Amino acid sequence: MLVLSRKLGTSTLIGQDIRVVIVEIRPGVVKIGIEAPRNVPIVREEILDRPPNPSPIDRIDDRHSEGNDAHR
Repeated sequence: MLVLSRKLGTSTLIGQDIRVVIVEIRPGVVKIGIEAPRNVPIVREEILDRPPNPSPIDRIDDRHSEGNDAHR
């Protein structure tokens, strides 16, 4: 992993097509901007780590099956 110290308004290039810009620095928060071609997916890692949301049908089925073990 490459670790860089950057100041507000500075940018870093990744290859020829991706630019990362330091947009805002506050205590506990650094906002970055990413300029990349549209075909390059940019996804926050915590989004990938989340379990998928059940569909509305799955949630309805779960509610109907709760507490109905005596009927099975």
